[in-house]
Amino acid sequence: MNNFITLIYKTLINFVLFVRVSFSITKAFFRRVLKGPWREVFLITTLFLLSNVLWAMNTTIPAFGQLQNHHVVDSTKIYDRSGKVLLYDTDGSMRRTNVPLNAVSPYVIKATVAIEDDAFYNHLGIRPTSILRALLTNIGSASFGQGGSTITQQVVKNTLLTSDKSLMRKLKEWVLALRIERSYTKDEILETYLNETPYGGTVYGIEEASRTYFNKSSNEITLSESAYLASLPKAPTYFSPWGKNFSVLKTRHDLVLDKMLKEKMITKQEYIRALNEKVIFSEKNTENIKAPHFVFYVLSELEKKYGKEKIYKGGLQIVTTLDWGLQKESEKIIREGALKNEKNFNASNAGLVAMDPRSGQVLAMVGSRNFFDDTVDGQVNIATSLRQPGSTFKPFAYATAFKKGYTPDTTLFDLKTQFSTACGASNLSNEYPCYSPGNYDEKYRGPMSMRDALAQSINVIGVKTLYLAGIEDTIATARSLGITTLEDKKRYGLSLVLGGGEVTLLEMTGAYGAFANDGVKYPTSAILSVRTASGKVLESYKGVANQVLDKDVARTINDVLSDNTARTPAFGSESPLYFNNIAVADKTGTTNDYRDVWVIGYTPTVVVGTWAGNNDNTPMEKKVAAFILAPIWRSAMDKAIARFPSEGFPKPESSITPLPAPLAGVWDPNPAVGIHEILFWVNKDNPRSQPSIGSFSDPQFYQWEYPVRLWVNEIAYANNIASSSSYLELSGSSTSSQNPIQISNAGQLYNYNSQLDQP
Repeated sequence: MNNFITLIYKTLINFVLFVRVSFSITKAFFRRVLKGPWREVFLITTLFLLSNVLWAMNTTIPAFGQLQNHHVVDSTKIYDRSGKVLLYDTDGSMRRTNVPLNAVSPYVIKATVAIEDDAFYNHLGIRPTSILRALLTNIGSASFGQGGSTITQQVVKNTLLTSDKSLMRKLKEWVLALRIERSYTKDEILETYLNETPYGGTVYGIEEASRTYFNKSSNEITLSESAYLASLPKAPTYFSPWGKNFSVLKTRHDLVLDKMLKEKMITKQEYIRALNEKVIFSEKNTENIKAPHFVFYVLSELEKKYGKEKIYKGGLQIVTTLDWGLQKESEKIIREGALKNEKNFNASNAGLVAMDPRSGQVLAMVGSRNFFDDTVDGQVNIATSLRQPGSTFKPFAYATAFKKGYTPDTTLFDLKTQFSTACGASNLSNEYPCYSPGNYDEKYRGPMSMRDALAQSINVIGVKTLYLAGIEDTIATARSLGITTLEDKKRYGLSLVLGGGEVTLLEMTGAYGAFANDGVKYPTSAILSVRTASGKVLESYKGVANQVLDKDVARTINDVLSDNTARTPAFGSESPLYFNNIAVADKTGTTNDYRDVWVIGYTPTVVVGTWAGNNDNTPMEKKVAAFILAPIWRSAMDKAIARFPSEGFPKPESSITPLPAPLAGVWDPNPAVGIHEILFWVNKDNPRSQPSIGSFSDPQFYQWEYPVRLWVNEIAYANNIASSSSYLELSGSSTSSQNPIQISNAGQLYNYNSQLDQP
């Protein structure tokens, strides 16, 4: 009798809730949409909606045991660009083990309720306030992505409904949730949820998740481990403990514990212990996966578009841009090269990205030497991780300078230079930072063309080039080429050109691809097509070309970076960077602390970016990228060129406009005046304007001119030539009185420090 009364009571409550929700929907429609003839449309729509509601109300609810086994999944399959090589099947080896609720750790149950539905034990299947809030949001955005789902609603979605997002589906979900609550106990509903929920990849249900991530049964899971498991269902790929977003997962883990404490599910002492508990995850075992870093990159991108349900249970057919042949060869090269580097250079890891510059399509992605090797954090995708790029950032500064009118023949002085205007002999307390970067070999070469300086990766001239180009303008160039990580321009000074910012290998490779493609940039893409199980096309590759850099500027960069003659003094004539039968542009980079080495190179048909180092940021042996990484990059580039042959780069068009002498490579353009640095001859921001010789207004003028004066007088002293009286006298001292002995003391006078970056 009591059960019958309870059933009647719940039915009445559910009916009242349904009426309230229906009234709210009607009210919202009248307020926002219905005016004039739209009222007729509303009446027709209402009849349609009511028919769906009646369907839901009359749908047979399976028995409890049947409900838990109702999980029929159309798996999503991910292929290479041929559409024939299966990289991953999200459900091809689905693992799920049903367990009763009393066999699950109470911590898991509490953590799940806390983060997914903290009112689970108090509502009747739906939360009207959450529904209304989501409904108003959906109406305002003309979509139905917001759901305000309870655990009961998620059980309905996982077992009885498809994952499409529509108002009709939501109505069915609400009604079915009310009916599920009427048919089952809270514990039965929660048990079904825990056994049906996806926890990442092929892992479904709490028991399989516990064994996969912690190698233990779900009844052995600790409080902190429970918080991690409860964090995963929201976005299993994004929050994967084996991916690059572990810090985000840790933040959500802490949020779960906070909510558990707030809901008085745990004590303060338990909370503190859980926060401090060291949790160790099991090694990832994904036997049925090819190109794992790339696959999980694709899954993460798709989750953002379609949601995890559509991805894992939508039966999608995804054809990616990956060239499986190049991927296999690249994985082998990176694995073998990194193992050699670990032994010889203390560089335990390496990564690679290959792209088609004509489309922006990712052809290969190797995120570590071995995805399954925890000793090198193998699951972390180095291709999408932030690292300092060293001198591989220099082409952005040179491209910006070329846009402003400078040329590869423009001559600057490679001399020890103090760039800080606040640093001088009076700065005895080191109150102001001094900045005097050195070259990789600690040598200085005097006057050099921009061509030779970029090809040989000369740091002093690189810093001068950034100053002439402008930091903000150089960042703007990098952004236009696809570098998104340099967000706060105020953070960067002149060291930016030596790799002072943080970038990703994926974005750097794409940016160099724009150089290769005559300044035309395509958005980076890893997906060619996404189809439903029935064959409906959800998306297909549509590359949108953007001319982000002047064609001749891009061709000039290509011409310089492929100039083996200009490169030879630093790298030798037969280095791994040189290709005998084809022009290949390339650039190396080594950070000043030897934590990162880079080589990025390209032809018009393929660009290959590589990185080596240690994921924990420990330094390598003090060797430059030419020693550590260039052989690996060369092997990968050979394979890429064989698959994507090229005829070489088009030459930049010759300018018919006469150039001012300093821009044309004349480093002593007016013998009557003498030898000076370029700031003496040109306006840095408009170098092709009418020259204003001897204008000393630029704040860097004296900083750059001082070492030139020392150099001039050293040459005069060595050749027993009197210094010309027409040479500029710097304020405070006459350069005509300097001599070679004083040159060696210039570093003390200017309090130079040495910040090296290597090619």
